[in-house]
Order: sequence, then C-alpha cells, then structure tokens
Amino acid sequence: MIKRLNTGQNDFKDAFAQLISVSGTDKARVSEVVKEIIEDVKSSGDAAVEKYSRKFDGSSFAGVKQIVLDDNIKRRVLSIGQKDQIRAMTKAYERIRLYHSHQKIEPYSYTDSKGSHFAMRVLPLERVGIYVPGGKAAYPSSVMMNAIPASVAGVDEIIMVVPSISGQINDLVLAAAAISGVDRIFNVGGAQAIAALAFGTQSIPRVDKIVGPGNAYVAEAKRQVFGSVGIDMVAGPSEILIIGDESSDPEWVTMDLFSQAEHDELARAILISPSNDLLNKVEQCISTKLPTMSRFEIIRKSLSKNGALVKVVNMDEACQLANQIAPEHLELSVKDPSILLTKIKNAGSIFSGKFSSEALGDYCAGPNHVLPTSGSARFSSGLSVFDFLKRTSVINVSEDGAAELGPIASTLARGETLTAHAASAELRFKKN
Repeated sequence: MIKRLNTGQNDFKDAFAQLISVSGTDKARVSEVVKEIIEDVKSSGDAAVEKYSRKFDGSSFAGVKQIVLDDNIKRRVLSIGQKDQIRAMTKAYERIRLYHSHQKIEPYSYTDSKGSHFAMRVLPLERVGIYVPGGKAAYPSSVMMNAIPASVAGVDEIIMVVPSISGQINDLVLAAAAISGVDRIFNVGGAQAIAALAFGTQSIPRVDKIVGPGNAYVAEAKRQVFGSVGIDMVAGPSEILIIGDESSDPEWVTMDLFSQAEHDELARAILISPSNDLLNKVEQCISTKLPTMSRFEIIRKSLSKNGALVKVVNMDEACQLANQIAPEHLELSVKDPSILLTKIKNAGSIFSGKFSSEALGDYCAGPNHVLPTSGSARFSSGLSVFDFLKRTSVINVSEDGAAELGPIASTLARGETLTAHAASAELRFKKN
C-alpha cells in the first residue's frame, strides 16, 4: 500500500531520490498542445476560446459569458440556500483578510548630503486574473486565497475565470467571489483561459498578472505566457510532509496524509519519524481507514505511487530530509515543535504542533494556501499581498549631486566601454 524506507538501508539515497523526484504528464506533448492553443487565441480571440472550450469542456458550451459582480448580483449569490457554507466562508474571509492585512511594503524616501532625493513608490497592479479550477470539483477556497490578497493590495480590477462544463458556475464559487472582491467572472477554463487573460480577446480583458492553480495544461500555459504577463508560480501536485514522534496520534497523522492524497493521484504524502511504533501504527491505520474514504481510489493510488513512511535515526536527520524535500506543507506533529522550527529552512508553510492540521491552513487559519511545490520552496514563497504590488524607484538628483555622482558613473561606464553612458554623465558636471 505505502512504501517503507529507512535511512539505514544501503539503497536509501537512491530510493529517497526517486520518491521525491518530480513526475507528471508527458511534458513535450502538453507543451506542444498549449503552444498551439495560445497562438490560436492570440490570433482569433473569442472564437478560439469558444472552440477549445467546446472541445475540452463539452459541446454544450454556449459561448463566452461575463458575470459582473455588482451589488445586485452579490446580494443574489449570497442569498443561496446553503447558509452554513456562507457563514463559514464569511468567517474564513475575515481570518484570511486579517492575516494578509499585515503584509505591507512601506514606501520610503530620503535626501542625501548633496540635496538629491531618492524614493521608492509602492503601487498595486491595475488588473489581475484569477484562475479557479472547476473541472472535477468546485473550489471556493481557491477563490478566496487568490482574490483576498489582491483586494488587500488595492488591485483596481480582479477578473476571475472558471470553467463551467455544465453551463453553470457553482453557487459557492460565485459566493466566494462576491465575498472576496472579484469584479468580473468569465465562464472559461483551461489553457485557452490563460491565453485570453494574457493577451486579451474581444470579451476578456488583458491582465497584468495571472494567479491560481490548475491542471498540467494550465500550468504549462502560465509558463509559456510568462513575460507577456506576470504569474504567481508554476505549481505541481499537492504535497504534505509530516514529522512525527512517539507523542503523535496515529489516527490524526493518517488523516492528515489522506487530506493531501485525496487531491490527486500525483499528490505526495510522506511521514518521517524516528519512532518505529508510530510508523507501524500509521501503516495499520491507513489499512483500516482507507476503505471508509469517499475518495478511496485516488488516495490509494497517491499513497502507493508517491507516499512513504520513512524511519530516521533522530530529529536532526528528519529535518535534513525535510529541507531536501522542501515540501509545500510541513507538519511538525511532535511534542515540542519549537525545537525543530529553527532547523527547517525550506517549506511552503509550516504547521507547528499537533493541533495545527494542514486542513485548517487550506480553508480558514489565515495564511495563504497557494504555495510552492516540487521543491521550489527552496527559492520561492506562498502567494501574498506582495505578489500584487510593484515597486518603482524615484531618483531626483540635484546639481551638486550630479557633480558628485557623475565622475563615479563616468569612470565605471568607460571601464565597461560604454562611452555614451560616460558622456551622458559628464555633460551634467564640469570636468577639470
């Protein structure tokens, strides 16, 4: 069912490397398909979007439709019958917004001794596009996690795209958009939606940045349009790594592994522990609990292909492996997580202590659940308000400042044989 590894095995390094290697779909084939879609959308606009939407989402697709979330529409979508869902969504919104409201980049300015003035301006992006998956399930939480930081940043207009295979957009997705500050929604998905947001069509406006998760085609489309438009990241399958000890509850740990495995057959769920007792109990709990899960087959395939129970010598070794994996989600399900916290260098988000389940982070704890995957937490961070802000330097050099800085710039420019640069600087000060 799930692999057992031990750092004492002779072949551990090879087995572990294979476990954490990034696998997925046929990248060359996906890349070629996506390239064709993007070029078609660039040249044909809505017609191409509609063609590919019918091809991939079903022949019932009736054309690109727009929903403008004005006050009347917001009142209607928030009056749907699922009152418990709306209340929970509203509470989650408040917590997510509170956390992100602390993420501020303050502009600054100063004047040097020569009277030259320097400043940094911080401005929100003007228009962003949010991609929300909608093929196999509805994800209102994804709407909130992408739209709320954009709203907190002060983005002028938030455009959302979501596939509507049945011809209707899920009520809870609409409600999440209304709560979170989305301005307009379009009923399209897939690579064609990414291309439309990147280059604009007759109906869908061009945006400055595209954020949000999607399948392999969506991820590849984001990769290909980057440069013409900003993106948050190219995300892979979901991941969870749990470091546990003898104090960990085997049932809690098992369900936390399941919580990521149920996302996707390619999802990765790993438990690392120096406790053989915990590993054995979790393995037994997996066998007992798995048949009761509604997504039994997805979890089973995920755990058998990409899951593992890893025995280590001690917690230092556990942290070393964790830093090597650089997981999207890391749970420190141990008696004293503060000891381990200082040793973790690479993780998208850390859940410290046994009561901090990853599921809370997915929905309502407050921090963002759009996180780096496939080891990219080594060099990148989760989605935040910072992703929706741009920084601009402002340079106002005085006459005395030009006399001081000019010779420095001139000397450096001539050292690089860029004589026009040097002359430009020299014109602004009197050379001896």
